Amino acid sequence: MSRRFVEPSILPGFSLTFGFTVFYLSLIVLIPLSMLFFKTASLSPREFWEILTATRTLAAYRLSFGTAFASAGINAVFGVIIAWALVRYSFPGKRIIDALVDFPLALPTAVAGIALTELYAPNGSVGRYLALAGIKGAFTPLGITIALTFVGLPFVVRTVEPVLEELDPQLEEAAASLGASRWYTIKKVIFPVIAPAVLTGFTLAFARAVGEYGSVIFIAGNMPMKTEIAPLLIMTKLEQYDYAGATTIAIGMLLISFFFLAAANFFQWQLSRKYGKV
Repeated sequence: MSRRFVEPSILPGFSLTFGFTVFYLSLIVLIPLSMLFFKTASLSPREFWEILTATRTLAAYRLSFGTAFASAGINAVFGVIIAWALVRYSFPGKRIIDALVDFPLALPTAVAGIALTELYAPNGSVGRYLALAGIKGAFTPLGITIALTFVGLPFVVRTVEPVLEELDPQLEEAAASLGASRWYTIKKVIFPVIAPAVLTGFTLAFARAVGEYGSVIFIAGNMPMKTEIAPLLIMTKLEQYDYAGATTIAIGMLLISFFFLAAANFFQWQLSRKYGKV
């Protein structure tokens, strides 16, 4: 019998690192998530479904996922513009603006929520002018969207920025020399390259917004059926010692989030196939 020799890896220690990875992910991710399903085991299927489809729960889901999707979409547009300006142009204060992009990640979410509430409240610096136009900033879904847009901006900018840095400006110059309009160049030259990164940034911003709590509870108003987000409803259930109800709502958020992330990964795979892997 002939022996089969396995060529040694350039980076040894695969078994050790793989075992540590599985152990760490199990400890941090899999075991906590499994406890959600363990807690709901005390409920009957009917009770589980009644909690999951209650009017208050569905309203909280619509608000959380609707505002998260809207804020991620806003960041997908303006985040690309900011990343483009930081990569392609030199201007006074560029380093300050670049540092401010990461500010939402460093700022405690509760502090951000208080500051945004003070700013967009009816008597706030911005809210008073919105009130004159008949727009209520704080204590409405608009206020929630503003807060989620604030916390999600860095994810889009920092995801798109490296891709733009690798994009050779000569490609745009070549397209212009061949008579392509600016819009055509964006559509056929720039967008195919940055599209997967934009979708990744959108997904990260959306995921952050869905679970955001600290920066939202102050500006939301927290009115059931109107401005109550799903994480706040979970906290309310926990304060009432309704652990099964809280975990049921959490499982619903987990399943819906998983569906959205799976759909985003599918579209990203489609973009990679269509435009080529970045």
